[in-house]
Amino acid sequence: MDVHVKLDENGYIPDAYAKYADKNGLHAGTPTRSFPFEVTGVPANAATLAVVFYDIDSIPVCGFPWIHWCACGIPASKASFPENASNQGFAGMVQGRNSSASRLVGSNDPLLTCRYNGPQPPDRDHTYTLRVYALDNAPQLSEGFWLNELLHAMEGHVLGVAIAQLPGRA
Repeated sequence: MDVHVKLDENGYIPDAYAKYADKNGLHAGTPTRSFPFEVTGVPANAATLAVVFYDIDSIPVCGFPWIHWCACGIPASKASFPENASNQGFAGMVQGRNSSASRLVGSNDPLLTCRYNGPQPPDRDHTYTLRVYALDNAPQLSEGFWLNELLHAMEGHVLGVAIAQLPGRA
């Protein structure tokens, strides 16, 4: 499996999906328009896809890897994710909480806590990890699940993983 994301001319996640998004791509000052991507080589027997987008370069800043987005229940046949898939609820996806929902951050706005939150590196360029999992089932999770719940639900059901390392501009 492979995941393909179009970066900008400088090799970064395009501004429309990150720190320098225009006002149409922001909610409460946070970029919430998810970037388009495509997954190829999905195993024929996969039932669904799950997406996890996170930042380990955030550890020195906030003390933990920042979860920007997690979603599951996407039919395996829907391997081409359009721009703004998160806000559109693409293919009936079930979305989990991101790090904005952490009690350390304290947001209660579901449009921020249970959707894509674009990169906003405060200190320097960060490298973001996008993982797409092909699963032989559909995890039985409800909107607002936590990432650990998704990881536990996927145990024994992962048929393939695609990983992309995506630079984000400070």
